[in-house]
Amino acid sequence: MDQIHYRSCSLCEAMCGLQIELKDGSIQGFKGDPEDQFSRGHICPKGPELKSLYQDPDRIKLPQKRTKTGWETVSWVEALSDIATQLVKIQNTYGSDSVAIYNGNPTVHNYGSMLLGQRFASRLKTKNNFSATSVDQLPHQLLSYLMFGHQLLVPIPDIDHTDFFLILGGNPFASNGSLMSVPDVKKRLKAIQDRGGKYVVVDPRKSETATHADEHLFIKPGTDAYFLLAILHVLFEKQLTKPNDLIRKEDLQTIQMVAKEYDPERVSKITGVSKETIERITFEFANAPSAVCYGRVGVSTQEFGAVCQWLINVINIVTGNLDNKGGAMFTLPAVDLVGEGSVMRSSPGSFNSYQSRVRKLPEFSDELPVAALAEEILTEGEGKIRALFTSAGNPVLSTPNGTKLDKALSSLDFMVSVDFYLNETTKHANYILPPTSALEHDHYDLIFNVFAVRNTARYNQPLFTPEPGMLHDWEIFSDLTKRLELTRAGKELPKDIIKTKLTPASIIDHALKSGPYGNKGPHNREMSLELLKNSPHGVDLGPLRSSFPDRLYTEDKRIHLFPEILKEDLPRLKSKFTEWEKFTSDKSHFLLIGRRHLRSNNSWMHNLPKLMTGKPRCTVMIHPNDANHLGILNDEEVIVESSVGKIHIHAEITEELMQGVVSIPHGFGHNRGGTNQKVATEFSGASINDLTDDQAIDAFSGNAAFSGIKVSIKKQPA
Repeated sequence: MDQIHYRSCSLCEAMCGLQIELKDGSIQGFKGDPEDQFSRGHICPKGPELKSLYQDPDRIKLPQKRTKTGWETVSWVEALSDIATQLVKIQNTYGSDSVAIYNGNPTVHNYGSMLLGQRFASRLKTKNNFSATSVDQLPHQLLSYLMFGHQLLVPIPDIDHTDFFLILGGNPFASNGSLMSVPDVKKRLKAIQDRGGKYVVVDPRKSETATHADEHLFIKPGTDAYFLLAILHVLFEKQLTKPNDLIRKEDLQTIQMVAKEYDPERVSKITGVSKETIERITFEFANAPSAVCYGRVGVSTQEFGAVCQWLINVINIVTGNLDNKGGAMFTLPAVDLVGEGSVMRSSPGSFNSYQSRVRKLPEFSDELPVAALAEEILTEGEGKIRALFTSAGNPVLSTPNGTKLDKALSSLDFMVSVDFYLNETTKHANYILPPTSALEHDHYDLIFNVFAVRNTARYNQPLFTPEPGMLHDWEIFSDLTKRLELTRAGKELPKDIIKTKLTPASIIDHALKSGPYGNKGPHNREMSLELLKNSPHGVDLGPLRSSFPDRLYTEDKRIHLFPEILKEDLPRLKSKFTEWEKFTSDKSHFLLIGRRHLRSNNSWMHNLPKLMTGKPRCTVMIHPNDANHLGILNDEEVIVESSVGKIHIHAEITEELMQGVVSIPHGFGHNRGGTNQKVATEFSGASINDLTDDQAIDAFSGNAAFSGIKVSIKKQPA
């Protein structure tokens, strides 16, 4: 019997609508859903691979216990009971902080894991919480908290209405948007050009997005903050700013004084962007009917990532482009995680309320920077991490200095991983607890509707019934939370899985009904889970709307244009500029940057055969002049070395790269042994994070500073 199933893809941030064709219970094909008003029929190569993920023969489906003779399948009750017992024992002996948690990126693509996983984490009562947030997006959330009063009040480019789009360190052609959920991004960017607008990409690499842009500007990695300050210098000098009643004049004047030091001529010498170009781009931006500046991974993952995101916000604000059509705007999702009256309101945030034990790095929103994880395990003393609980993460490949973390994980007393792969991280676990795959459970996108370029809502119903004995992630967390509580109370643990009436769907239904589009909300659309179940293509809730000051959550209801605490970072910024001015090029060393690909998503999709087709992607890109100087030929295997490690990798000679810069994609390195991902091992590549340094961070925010790592390249010995 033929059947059509509609859902959105949950593999990346874009939330593309899918049309899945079935016959006799078997998937026959995938198409983009043409009736989805958000994705408009768009689909990328990852969407159809939900089928491959579901059918992957390497996927784990039942709990695995590591023994002296190898991995053994055990019952859920045995695994969950022993885990609760071991965690309580360790915390009773060494304290609550002896157990740590790491949540990987796929966690936020799964509302069950987010809702019930957070409850489990809160019951552990540990300060040692880590996640992928401090790998690449912490600066965004930190500045939203400091400037607007809530960490999720992140400005989103109004791409469908802007006339000038300035992109720094972002490649939405490959990412489908990042902290800017934007399916069909190629057509949306082309539409800017078609309506007489323009988009410009500033990046050390001429990326896929930059290739189609009106203009691409090469910039030296790590100097974006000075480029942004030079733009502000011109805006103030040429009186191109616009008044804003929500900012304090004193803040504006102070920023003007700071920017005065960074005139375009000085800045051009270290960034590689000419004075004339900086001035022209500034005039074009300021004089466009609407404009938006957006910076993503390339600017977040450097030593001034927080300063960069602050300056981007400042530029949008002082040019009158914040909270205005075509500028940087804010969403109003059906499940509101920001509004003060929302039943689902998340924490507005916190900063530096406590620090990591070893390096005294600041917490943000009850999480510590993941760059501190390895040292917190390896460093002896009171408060040392002795047990780790990971969920949907592979930090050995995705966080800085993976070699060091690999060593640290092997020294733990106890480790548990919620994951359906035996990978470079989970191989260290005592237990692997596999959840169902995306096609076997329901889903509502909690997070990426907060970052979407248009307000929409969609509920995904499961396509397949899980096999007997499988559990959803939320069932794992719910049961484990209860067993943890019972163990602490000294009570006997149940011999069956502990059921709960509290499900992710029931939580979301309540949030939808009481939210901004519910019966009592300001935009009443009679929103409910039932409505979404009867709307297979999703519900369009309209474009982004101006929302300040009502949706501003600072205590004084004003934009904090220059957060007081950020002023402490200015001497470091100034000192580094002086270093850059004195810097002389050493052709034996290069600045390393990462890159991403449309067919990849961090480390966890490399086991899907169709996504690994085509020419090898794990290469070190190098400019022809640099390759010629070193005598390196295309596709030749070379050695890339940093202060923390070295890797062997094939060279890809291309003019896409700025001279003096090399690029390696992240997420590879599936050659460590002890794993069970046959396709990923075949295309193992090398891990960029065997080169990146866990000591290299944005000293203000604590975010990892991957971009601009100094490396050397040499030919293999004859």
